[in-house]
Amino acid sequence: MSTSMHPLRLKTALKTYLHTEALKSGKLTDPAVEFIFEDVEPIHRAFAPMARRQVYDVSELAIVTYLQAKAYGKPLVLLPAVVAARFQQGCIIYNAGRGKLDVGSLAGKRVGVRAYSQTTGMWVRAILGDTYNVPLEQIEWVTIEGAHLEEYADPSFVHHAGASKQLLTMLRDGELDAAILGNDLPDGPEFKPVIDNAAAADLEWYALHRYVPINHVVVVTKAVADANPQAVRAVYDLLCRGKAGVAEQNAGKPDKLLFGYDVLRGPLEETLAFCEEQQLLPRKLTVDEIFADSLDILGDAGR
Repeated sequence: MSTSMHPLRLKTALKTYLHTEALKSGKLTDPAVEFIFEDVEPIHRAFAPMARRQVYDVSELAIVTYLQAKAYGKPLVLLPAVVAARFQQGCIIYNAGRGKLDVGSLAGKRVGVRAYSQTTGMWVRAILGDTYNVPLEQIEWVTIEGAHLEEYADPSFVHHAGASKQLLTMLRDGELDAAILGNDLPDGPEFKPVIDNAAAADLEWYALHRYVPINHVVVVTKAVADANPQAVRAVYDLLCRGKAGVAEQNAGKPDKLLFGYDVLRGPLEETLAFCEEQQLLPRKLTVDEIFADSLDILGDAGR
């Protein structure tokens, strides 16, 4: 058990955002914990080692990766803290040099995504199906990577192109009709969003759903949670303080940093439903099951 004299050292993988910069630079501290930050770039390279082998004590994790890990019984505990969220409708693109493509003509097409279980891919498919009535089962999904969880097998309609392939090259060469990308969206003028007026469409989606699609959350290992609950409380409190420190910059904008069980319940219920529809989970999960891991530790602080 850590004490104020001897903080618990936590091996941590967390991307530098505006709301985590003070935590990573040491401006925000708590006597119960000391973070030992691992430099992982891009951050998604930390997700498979964390989900499979719990190589960190604290880690950022894609929401789909966490949900799969939970469903497969991995000893990870979700903190009710979203550290990355993004509007997604501009993330599916096509090569305009090969002709116009829109949501109404996606059936029968080849659409690339890094992995079928990638969170950005899940959200784009959810929006295509739920908002635009695109028949997802009629699309040939093409991947270049597998899931972060080794136990997960892609559905039969997913084709694996191989790790030597690159989505943008395949899109340029006509091997793909469209591709889903996240932070690696290209600037090239030949690449256009499949969804017209994607930014306006995102705001319409937000007006209906009242949250920004969740990309990354924060988890701790069950070993840390069981042995050092005060350290878990300290981690969550520091994340909350980091969000509070950028509140002025984010005022008046849709909240991309959802914190607390109450505000996360609805978004996570919908996220789970989308994952189930897309055959991403081996068993049914509930929000109550997810929250139970940390609820006793955080109590009212997590509300």
